[in-house]
Amino acid sequence: MVTLSMGIRHGFGLFNLPITLDNGWGRETFAFTIALQNLIWGAVQPVTGALADRFGAFKIMLAGGLLYALGLAGMALSNDVLNFTLAGGLLIGLAQTATTYSMVYGILGRNVPADKRVWAMGIAAAAGSFGQFLMIPVEQGLLSAFGAQDALLLLGLMASLMIPTAFMLRERNFAHHHQLGDQTIMEALKEAMRNPSFRLLTLGYFVCGFQVVFIAVHLAPYLKDQSSLFPAVGAPVVATTALALIGLFNIFGTYCAGIFGQRFPKRYLLSGIYIGRSIAIAGFLLIPLSPWSTYLFASIMGFLWLSTIPLTNGIVAQIFGVKYLTMLSGLVFFSHQLGSFCGAFFGGYLFDRTGSYLIVWEIAIVLGVFAFLVNLPVKERALVRTVNA
Repeated sequence: MVTLSMGIRHGFGLFNLPITLDNGWGRETFAFTIALQNLIWGAVQPVTGALADRFGAFKIMLAGGLLYALGLAGMALSNDVLNFTLAGGLLIGLAQTATTYSMVYGILGRNVPADKRVWAMGIAAAAGSFGQFLMIPVEQGLLSAFGAQDALLLLGLMASLMIPTAFMLRERNFAHHHQLGDQTIMEALKEAMRNPSFRLLTLGYFVCGFQVVFIAVHLAPYLKDQSSLFPAVGAPVVATTALALIGLFNIFGTYCAGIFGQRFPKRYLLSGIYIGRSIAIAGFLLIPLSPWSTYLFASIMGFLWLSTIPLTNGIVAQIFGVKYLTMLSGLVFFSHQLGSFCGAFFGGYLFDRTGSYLIVWEIAIVLGVFAFLVNLPVKERALVRTVNA
């Protein structure tokens, strides 16, 4: 499920220039669609998570797979901005609430022992990373062979495979987990929002979303603009290789995060990841641009790319328990997607206004330092409840 849903979405940056050039749109149009997709994903995720915690994830995942396929087909068949934005922004955004990490982590949290929970979440995140590594070359190949429209239709067929996958994720003992404690959804929400560590995790996750989505959406056009520096290789090859390397190294990064998260304080690991990203971006800007400097940057960023996910969700489960894990993970994730919206949209907006991505790269560096600082005071110990639960 995660391999398909995350793998397909990470290749959307490859469609940026082909779609905007074919339709005569500015980059801001495509950027807004992806930004809206991320915003819808984040805003609706807590609601989808609450429904999954209450009724089980199976039916929601079925709907998510269907919406994903319809959204990709809608993007392919849309000739105007509104329909393209509704398909790629609204439908796929809704689909991702039902097919990605928060939904799967809720199932894992309820069915994996606590001493292996972060490790299992790391494996799930690595599966998503493998999807990126697998699907980036596939999507570039489809673009080259069939063009943007047919490539999106074929991706829609691939996305429909999530529908039978959902049948394998039925929870036979879901009713038992739902009866753990007598805390209500509203009590869980109030408890989380009053918790300082929850708020700090939320702030840090905003930065994660900003950085990864800006790079995912705008790295390919950024390299295209700089293609005169590597004429022998070509920007599309460099961009495709770089995005695939991010996916490849993220497999190892997320798996290591799952292992280390069981042994060391997760807040320190999170802080290290964020400051590491800022250092990597600064180095990428300072070192003369070449294919090999790009590949080095992609490899480092890949190792740090989604390593935040098992650690952040592991802390949420550790503090609040697993009864409402899908909803609370979705609530933290909303902040991630606000950052994703800003990274995707302002990348295109500021480029169209200034003709350069430099300002956005610099913002990403500063935000990484901010996230490094806010994760340090997070307290990971389980919450002691005196009433209910």
